[in-house]
Amino acid sequence: MSVGAGQGNVRCFRTAIAQRLGLQFDDARIGFLGTVLQRRLARLDMPAPHYLCALTAGMLPAEPAALAEELTVSETYFFRNSEQFRALVDIVAPARMRAAANNNRLTVLSAGCASGEEAYSLAIALHDAFPDPNGRVEIRAVDLNPAALARAARARYSPWALRETPADIRRRWFRPSGRELILAEPARALVHFENRNLARDDAALWQPQSFDVVFCRNVIMYFTPDQARALLARFARSLRPGGYLFLGYAETLRGLSDDFELQQSHETFYYRRKDDAPAAISLHREPPNAVAPPAAAPHSGRPDGDWMETIRGASDRVAALVAAMPVAGPSAPPATGHWDLAAALDLLRGERFSDALALVSRLPPASANDPDVLLLTATILAHGGQPVAAEETCRRLLSIAGLNAGAHYVLALCREAVGEAASAAEHDRIAIYLDGSFAMPRLHLGLLIRRSGDRDAARRELGQALVLLRREDPQRLSMFGGGFGRTGLISLCAAALRDSGGNQ
Repeated sequence: MSVGAGQGNVRCFRTAIAQRLGLQFDDARIGFLGTVLQRRLARLDMPAPHYLCALTAGMLPAEPAALAEELTVSETYFFRNSEQFRALVDIVAPARMRAAANNNRLTVLSAGCASGEEAYSLAIALHDAFPDPNGRVEIRAVDLNPAALARAARARYSPWALRETPADIRRRWFRPSGRELILAEPARALVHFENRNLARDDAALWQPQSFDVVFCRNVIMYFTPDQARALLARFARSLRPGGYLFLGYAETLRGLSDDFELQQSHETFYYRRKDDAPAAISLHREPPNAVAPPAAAPHSGRPDGDWMETIRGASDRVAALVAAMPVAGPSAPPATGHWDLAAALDLLRGERFSDALALVSRLPPASANDPDVLLLTATILAHGGQPVAAEETCRRLLSIAGLNAGAHYVLALCREAVGEAASAAEHDRIAIYLDGSFAMPRLHLGLLIRRSGDRDAARRELGQALVLLRREDPQRLSMFGGGFGRTGLISLCAAALRDSGGNQ
């Protein structure tokens, strides 16, 4: 029989996958979806119209799990992004165990646990951190892929899955068995695996206020926006007050949820469920043994010197930065007015900072809390040699529009201007986290790190900045390029990358 996997059927299949599994696939993967559809039709011996109707209507209850085996990537490894596990052990878990209603207990969800590496990493980290965790620590690990869950239950792994695992942990927690390594029972006992579909509002999983911590890393990036919003709402509902959410490094809540506030420690980011608190970024102090960002070296006079000096000479440097800076994340209020800022921007381009500031100060009082006005004011102050006042204005902006990548980028420039390179790097990292495609803070961070002497780290940041600059939209370059066009920014970045020993 003909499997009937024509283009129209494949597109209907893509829609059904988004509805039933939450996953999105762009047009470049239509061929892949067609191959999967052909296999499923042949396996079930069904014509495409019947199969698609039944799948959409939920009349094939085993099919989402079968499709998960075909469509999801389960390759991962132990202690992936180890900074997050350190934040969990040093800050998050103690805070949750101290919560009055928790009785020194901790309940963790590993959502999209694949073959168990993340869940077992949580178990090892918490077992090492807290004596006698049995009865105090519970880890629920859920995934839709039954084959991945079966591998997790076996708890046997290749050395490749432990490639980022410290040697002492490998020695204490794993024993060799042929070519595999078997996880010790105490860690296995802390984890309970379940077959669950994250795209479904499963009452048995999403009990209100049932978790202290949720790890859901590199999952929502594959979901449709609507399904991602729904999943994040379920996380917020199922987390206890003050509970924490960890996402993958390539993921952000920007535009998806206003239920969390961003946290930072241990050179990583995560989220805390808000409890009637204003949207704001909370910066934890590092523990004494934490690794601090690199300090600044003396100004060298090279092109990657003081970034404020580098961009000061460009004719339209600040107008481009301010004109369409991302105003806010989902927590920001709507703008209070449409103010004519063109004249102030012209004065700024002419380096008439006092006149520009005076002009902005004459705007109607209703403009005082407008994010665009605040950002313009901060930029005038920063480029006019008043970094302290500029920083105060940026922080006021962040109190109104907490998830603002542009404000953190300007703060990074302010911090550098007063000689606080470590703090400047921190704000660059926040800007990068809030908007992973934002090239300017990546470039600025690479230049800061290069001056500290860490050539390897500088190459990583500058290499990523170069990639982003080459594919950056021209309008965005004009907004954030500080007066440089694409060619100038690429040349600056490439020169710094070469000086750091990297390839273009």
